[in-house]
Amino acid sequence: MPRYALKVEYHGAPFAGWQRQADQPSVQGAIEAALARLEPRAHTIAAAGRTDAGVHGLGQVAHCDMEREWDPFRLSEALNFHLKPDPVAIVACARVEDDWHARFSAVEREYLFRILVRRAPETHDHGQVWRVNNPLDIAAMQAGADLLIGRHDFTTFRSSICQAASPEKTLDELTVYAAEGLSGPEVRFRVRARSFLHNQVRSFVGTLERVGAGAWSPGDVQTALDARDRAACGPVCPPQGLYLKRVGYPVDPFG
Repeated sequence: MPRYALKVEYHGAPFAGWQRQADQPSVQGAIEAALARLEPRAHTIAAAGRTDAGVHGLGQVAHCDMEREWDPFRLSEALNFHLKPDPVAIVACARVEDDWHARFSAVEREYLFRILVRRAPETHDHGQVWRVNNPLDIAAMQAGADLLIGRHDFTTFRSSICQAASPEKTLDELTVYAAEGLSGPEVRFRVRARSFLHNQVRSFVGTLERVGAGAWSPGDVQTALDARDRAACGPVCPPQGLYLKRVGYPVDPFG
């Protein structure tokens, strides 16, 4: 069965997350239903990462197995037609080797998080940012972020229901920077690693927001990390500002 890699963009608000669920809408379920319109049978796709409810995808990657050969462009066009009106789009499609795997072949994931800094409620960016009322000290946030770079036991920053075998991960980048968004000034986070624990990025951002607001010092981040205790984590931020931006592979399947 020929295998195809799919680069997927989606707005996470209407979905209970990426993973297929029996009684709630999911991104995986929407794509599998579209595939069944092209080749009527049960389809199961695999993705590079399982995003939570409300989290968005800019460059999620999945793969599917088809019974017949498809031109990749025509497959993406057909899927996009059948995905309407769900806010899901196949932005690229490529034929890959039969043993290529969207999750296990990946060597890096990159996430983006957006905080909108303004007192007025967001309108155009509703559901796409986390809004905070007061300015944040980006330099202090970066000082705290720098303490998280490298290989650590991230027990403090993972969900209590995380199923990963080990809390040890290597964090390659956690950059905090200012940007001008559609609705006003934003603080953004660029986070890169080979893989992540459940709720790890949202735990980082929620904790660093406390540093930016002056409630924590950068050193408090080190104390929380060293505690290896979920109770030492700052508040976990809401999901709507989080985007799976990019998945890296030894060779880009999309060219």
